[in-house]
Amino acid sequence: MASPAVDYARSNQSRFLEELKTLLRIPSVSTLEEHKGDVKKAAEYVAADLRRIGMEHVEIIPTKGHPLLYADWLHAPGKPTVLMYAHYDVQPPDPVDEWQTPPFEPTERNGNLYARGAVDDKGQLWMEVKALESLMRGHGGKLPINVKLIFEGEEEVGGESIAVYVRKDKSKLKADFALVCDTELFAPNLPTLCVGLRGLVYTEIEAVGAKTDLHSGMYGGAAPNPLFALIEIISKLKDTKGTILIPGFYKGVKAPSKDELKAWKRLPFNEEHYRKAEVGSKILTGEPGYSVLYRTWARPTLEVHGMPGGFVAPGAKTVIPARASAKVSMRLVPNQDPADILKRYTAFVKKLTPKGIETKIKVWSKGPACVVGTDNKYIKAATEALHDAFKKKTVFIRSGGSIPIVTDFQDVLRIPSVMMGFGLPDDNLHAPNEKFHIPNFYKGIETICLFFEKLA
Repeated sequence: MASPAVDYARSNQSRFLEELKTLLRIPSVSTLEEHKGDVKKAAEYVAADLRRIGMEHVEIIPTKGHPLLYADWLHAPGKPTVLMYAHYDVQPPDPVDEWQTPPFEPTERNGNLYARGAVDDKGQLWMEVKALESLMRGHGGKLPINVKLIFEGEEEVGGESIAVYVRKDKSKLKADFALVCDTELFAPNLPTLCVGLRGLVYTEIEAVGAKTDLHSGMYGGAAPNPLFALIEIISKLKDTKGTILIPGFYKGVKAPSKDELKAWKRLPFNEEHYRKAEVGSKILTGEPGYSVLYRTWARPTLEVHGMPGGFVAPGAKTVIPARASAKVSMRLVPNQDPADILKRYTAFVKKLTPKGIETKIKVWSKGPACVVGTDNKYIKAATEALHDAFKKKTVFIRSGGSIPIVTDFQDVLRIPSVMMGFGLPDDNLHAPNEKFHIPNFYKGIETICLFFEKLA
């Protein structure tokens, strides 16, 4: 089926790329206070283009943190409404000396565009904006379906403002489904939809022993040591095989369907390449009896991220620390309730706490897993659009990570998300030399055009 929108997109590719480069030059690093103005500047650049292409009610919404950006176009009666999501903030570029070219000076090399934010997520945000422009121009100033969009500038720092906004302005964001472009293809030229994300409970265990740091010569053998207490507690949370020992932890864990497991087996995945090139370790660990993809996508985990406490400077200092802490998180899978898991974990830590030590648990974040059914009409249309763009059968994958906004769309707005991303596994997001494969940028624009035309 010929698409006037795709024709328009193809004849404007080089301009679209130059506009993306302008957006990438804005160092909108959300974690650094000195870049607060740049995050706003990025929002303003996107807002100006949305107005130019004919989107309505374009507004930059101030929040306690970085601004949100809203726009809509609602003149397609009887057609579905999409809520488009992406983010214009980026990670810090450090370590800067490992970049081959400056992180905020977008550079083309071998068919890739190198810059911080190229794939995560400015390139994918710009795909959404350029698809809207192509649809508008290709269809005589109209869109084939109703569109609302909410872009944020805080995704890389936890996305608190958007979480608050989604709860407060439910009716304003009411839609039939969400389009989230912040994921990747499983392999080059393999059309991919992400249909599952793990949930997360991120905690910090604080352990306190004596009232002050003590000399280990004078008090060793009599005073409790909070670092040792944490080692003792953590070593009992998991066995050597990787099974989590919190009572009732696996209660209700929902296994993937037989069809899903079969489909994963067919994916082009090489465990040895993954071990060497991606992980870079001597062996892979984890629960026996499950494949790597099963372990990382559909099994819950418990990890320790850091244990601040005591003396960590170079040299020696004989100290028994008064306090120490451990950052411990659990990734959750469908049917595990974060509140229930937190309760069980807290009780177990209390039970394992040795005499003379007090433990407190601080919760940094928590949210449930989410799996999108593949039988809804939005996923079906997206599957067909990807097939038409790539001329290959679309694969369904899950991700081991968590995108909190997808859970909010599911639980608060009660809408499914179509997670359609065009990154590649080696795009170095969050690392030096981040890139976006330029043909994927163009493919993304065309796929979104075909997707919306199909839905209409």
